[in-house]
Amino acid sequence: MVPFNLTEFVDDLTYLVDSKVILMDRIDDAVQRILQVKFTMGLFETPMADFSLVNELGSQAHRDLAREAVRKSLVLLKNGKPGSTPLLPLPKKASKILVAGTHADNLGYQCGGWTINWQGFNGNNSTRGTTILGAIKSTVERSTEIVFRESPDANFVKSNKFDYAIVVVGEPPYAETAGDSTNLTMIDPGPSAINNVCGTVKCVVVIISGRPIVIEPYVSAIDALVAAWLPGTEGQGVTDVLYGDYRFSGKLPRTWFKTVDQLPMNVGDSHYDPLFPLGFGLKTESGASIVSRSTSSATPRRPGLFIFMITVTLSFYITGN
Repeated sequence: MVPFNLTEFVDDLTYLVDSKVILMDRIDDAVQRILQVKFTMGLFETPMADFSLVNELGSQAHRDLAREAVRKSLVLLKNGKPGSTPLLPLPKKASKILVAGTHADNLGYQCGGWTINWQGFNGNNSTRGTTILGAIKSTVERSTEIVFRESPDANFVKSNKFDYAIVVVGEPPYAETAGDSTNLTMIDPGPSAINNVCGTVKCVVVIISGRPIVIEPYVSAIDALVAAWLPGTEGQGVTDVLYGDYRFSGKLPRTWFKTVDQLPMNVGDSHYDPLFPLGFGLKTESGASIVSRSTSSATPRRPGLFIFMITVTLSFYITGN
């Protein structure tokens, strides 16, 4: 993985082998393992790929499958304030709604790192797909007025009579070391978008991130909170669940912390006090009364529950492969 200084790498490695710093046995071992994989895959008998499948890449069937993966991976973390009715699913018919946030209309942010470019990209011009804003526009009824502001000020929100707001915020794309963070916060003006919108109008906040980030300071003002991870190009998978065409079913694959000072924090630790525990996830159900309930009602400190969650997670990845 040294594409920009390959010649120097070869020269340095050769020198280190000649100088007995790196044993030739180590080189032979690496080469043997590489060749074994190539023989197993049949690359020496059939070195070229099956180009008849090229036109299927990015096909509608692939996009439909990706959209399904998006809606099944979303985790509903909150749905309604104490004493109030659940906000989700949202009504498709409304007079006027607000869509806000840095990640509402940005395919690059939805896709994250290792997409087109090593560190991903910013914007909508590098690949084809549907942003969450675009998905909202194609989901709500045509009579619904949609107002988009990346970072609306509080006076603007107060002066308009919005039925509800969708705020989409999160992290920028990153890969490897570029993603290292000591504060795990969302990018600006994400926090101000939440503060200016939520509390003034009923709002659902959608977090776009590759990991849990700091959200605890804003949770009390938020009506509904969704972890959407990195949904990629198929933003329609997000609105599929926000608007009730499908139910929320995802669970947290890792603990969501309150503050970074708690980290590292794992189930079973004496200081385990998460914002949302491992395996947490609310469900929405269609019907006359929308009921939200946790899919993980037991305390995560119980050893039996911990073992159960590990079993479910392993089964998911095994079947996924």
